[in-house]
Amino acid sequence: MDPDLPAHHAATVDRALKGARLIVRGMALNAVLALIKVGGGVLGNAYALVADGVESLCDIAISILIWAGFKWAARPPDRDHPYGHGKAEAVAGLLTALVVLGAGVGIGWHAVNEIRDPRRVPQWWTLLILAGVVATKVAFSWRLNEVGRDTESTALGAEAWHHLSDAMTSAAAFIGISIAVIGGPGYAAADGWAALVAAAVIGFNGIKIFMRALDEVMDIAVPDKLENAVRAIAAAVPGVAGLDKCRVRKSGLSYLVDIQIRVDANMSVRDGHGIAHVVKDTLLASRLRVSDVTVHVEPK
Repeated sequence: MDPDLPAHHAATVDRALKGARLIVRGMALNAVLALIKVGGGVLGNAYALVADGVESLCDIAISILIWAGFKWAARPPDRDHPYGHGKAEAVAGLLTALVVLGAGVGIGWHAVNEIRDPRRVPQWWTLLILAGVVATKVAFSWRLNEVGRDTESTALGAEAWHHLSDAMTSAAAFIGISIAVIGGPGYAAADGWAALVAAAVIGFNGIKIFMRALDEVMDIAVPDKLENAVRAIAAAVPGVAGLDKCRVRKSGLSYLVDIQIRVDANMSVRDGHGIAHVVKDTLLASRLRVSDVTVHVEPK
């Protein structure tokens, strides 16, 4: 990391790199699980398990996409991008949502085919593989979601939902294979029906992820709680006689603030400018993850 980078930008870079490291761990996890699922599905006559393994391979490509988004978002501001590259993180979340939606449609399509043309009853031991996969995926999704909340990362939240969707697919396959194993050949289509339900859940999650990422790209207003916190910090600066407009927007893993303060009309331009600088520095040093502040000064 550049030692000359301002503290508030350095903090944003650190959060982005932390997210990127988690994504790399997720890729390694998916690679291992994909091999286990495909191998177990082929040997155990479990088509749903093979399809689940193929989906894990696709997940690796998605993780690479999000990883690239984090690495790009970690770049500090430059001449062409004076506000930084934070939007890359939201764009990665947006593309991930599209892939999740595509995965839901693909799983649904294969599920319908499986219902129409049931295959042989799977081996019972494939259930052990699926149980381990579900437990592992849920635990990793929880970890990703926790870090995503701490860093307010759209892409990490999307990746957490993606891993959870994968767990849902595996859980659906577990239920379906269980019914097929217990019921025999007459219930061979059960895993197809279970996969169809999982596809609907995955599709719903994909839409949710897409809307959240799209809101960020479109600079949706931040929650009132955050805006009020920004106002409170600015109002507490000595010399600030009042506040007018305050606009805050999310840019990747940080926030950009545009605020209008009022100062004594008889104050010199130099003194008013000095108060504006204090407001900016105070917000940048706060715990609100603000990476840039524009302060407008008006007389009171």
